[in-house]
Amino acid sequence: MKFKLIVSFSLAILSISNVSQAQQTSPATPPAPVSNYNYHDAFAPLFYTKNGSEFRAADGQPGPKYWQNRADYQLAAKLDDQTNEVTGTEVLTYTNNSPQRLSFLWMQLDQNLFKSDSRGTAIIPPGGSRNGGRGLMPDGGYKIKSVKMLGAKGKPAVVLKFLINDTRMQVFLPKAVTPNGGQIKLNIEYSYIVPEYGSDRTGIQNTKNGKIYTIGQWYPRMYVYDDVMGWNALPYTGPSEFYLEYGDFDLSITAPANHIVVASGELLNPQDVYTPEQLKRWAQAAKSESTVIIRSANEVTNPASRPAGKKELTWKFKIKNARDASWASSASFIVDAAKMDLPSGKKSIAISAYPVESNGNDAWGRSTEYVKKSIEYNSQKWFEYPYPAATSVAGIVGGMEYPGIVFCGYRAKTRSLWSVNDHEFGHTWFPMIVGSNERLYGWMDEGFNTFINTLSTADFNKGEYAPKNPVDMQKIGGAVTRPTLEPVLSNPENLKEANNGTLLYFKPGTGLTLLREQILGPERFDFAFKTYVARWAFKHPTPDDFFRTMENASGESLQWFWRGWFVNNWRLDVAVNDVKYVNNDPSKGALITLTNMEKMAMPVILEIKTVGGKVERLKLPVEIWERNNSFVVKYPSTEEIESVTYDPDKSLPDFNPDNNIWKKQQ
Repeated sequence: MKFKLIVSFSLAILSISNVSQAQQTSPATPPAPVSNYNYHDAFAPLFYTKNGSEFRAADGQPGPKYWQNRADYQLAAKLDDQTNEVTGTEVLTYTNNSPQRLSFLWMQLDQNLFKSDSRGTAIIPPGGSRNGGRGLMPDGGYKIKSVKMLGAKGKPAVVLKFLINDTRMQVFLPKAVTPNGGQIKLNIEYSYIVPEYGSDRTGIQNTKNGKIYTIGQWYPRMYVYDDVMGWNALPYTGPSEFYLEYGDFDLSITAPANHIVVASGELLNPQDVYTPEQLKRWAQAAKSESTVIIRSANEVTNPASRPAGKKELTWKFKIKNARDASWASSASFIVDAAKMDLPSGKKSIAISAYPVESNGNDAWGRSTEYVKKSIEYNSQKWFEYPYPAATSVAGIVGGMEYPGIVFCGYRAKTRSLWSVNDHEFGHTWFPMIVGSNERLYGWMDEGFNTFINTLSTADFNKGEYAPKNPVDMQKIGGAVTRPTLEPVLSNPENLKEANNGTLLYFKPGTGLTLLREQILGPERFDFAFKTYVARWAFKHPTPDDFFRTMENASGESLQWFWRGWFVNNWRLDVAVNDVKYVNNDPSKGALITLTNMEKMAMPVILEIKTVGGKVERLKLPVEIWERNNSFVVKYPSTEEIESVTYDPDKSLPDFNPDNNIWKKQQ
């Protein structure tokens, strides 16, 4: 110990001596401008307040005792297109893999948001909200007819007591569900009226050939019980989305016979619901790289395009290892499809369903192409698409994702239709595969998805819809770090609604772009990001699990970045203050003074031009800010410097470019 102290002391004296010598041979540097930067705050220790555990390891992967519960559903529903009513029966098998006994269950009754007296309706401002509803009714929402516990074969079902509070239902059990694999099976009978417009997630679109029903949040769903919060039984008031358990879904949807129904997963009985000619077209589509029309615009009003002789048809679907399921139904649907090429060779098909109002080569006629290319790219890049079909539905919903099916605005065209299809199916990876908690951390699905959309858009048709001009990260930095914004790491319910687009989508997506392009580089970033997806596929990660995985898999401490970009709303502003020469002689080297004016740290990129016309780039690591507010860069000049420019390509989020350039005085 004494030897180490002596060596350290000697090195410190030597360092002071070297600084003194440099000061003797260098011209005096003017006082640095006042800086708001605090290097100890930016690089403070103990970013993680909890150690790793047997449930969640310190390196960001699930621990050896990680657990999560499971919810398997058998769902049967009937649609009445005269009254807009869905009547359903749910058989839920709930498996308690936790180490705790569960004496009651919590279920989500999302449709209760669309009651005129709901908690969510009460908080909508007079100017309205995307998160509200239209056509609300006092008697809207779920009507729960019964909740029963199913026993073993031959034993009668037990009627259970339940308590409904707004969008939540607490189910009381006569006997606790045992830990470590105990199961309970419930039977729930219910009905509700489909809202005209439900928080841009479900609703009814009128077209000249019939209503389009886009049906989401249509059955009582289990809340997640996890090792982080226990029951995540938060009321659903609209702004945030969902957090759900994984399981298998069997769907049985009965609709008028003139309707076509599309849903999550694989259609199990096509022979019962399509005509012989349409079955041939489906077989062709399953092998086709280009879009095949299953039901054309001309056939929509032709009764022969539907099986004859029945008033109703029942459509059966199955999707496995999913966190939700959804469906759509309409007499107005044009349907087309094409096969998708997945890395493993597994069969899957891209499908689009839309009305004649949406038809055309500049609109929904290209939807299946968009779905196919988006999913194929992300499957190759991150993790293979896990479902047997991917269906895009045109309707009243502007954009909403469910496993294997998405709803998109029926008026979308060209670039906007690519964007909404790419974004909503990008959600397959976040949060359908990586099942983060959208209720608390919306940025972990919307932001991550926004980021992967930039790469898939750049790839699609060699950049058909990619930005034509370089991204100005300085302007973006000014916008996403303006002082009126909350931090990214905020509950979506705790954000101004006007800030949702920035803080849930754009800023975290931009942060991942910065991390990939300017901090880690594409190779290191992509490996770490794929590691995160693989580790947490079909599991429930927290922000710490993501942060820890990225650090451990990339071999880089990134706590300064998480702290500045996600935990705080810090800004970046680096100034080029001065250029001096060693012994006043440009041939002996230049001393360039940089000052970090604000609280965020980032690596540095300088462009140096000499009077003789030489141009050179200099990159400095973020560690120059680890113990300095100002930093002097020694550049091996051989002649006078004409200018020094910080961030010449505008690739860093420096919000104040006015102090980025030093120029030689004439």
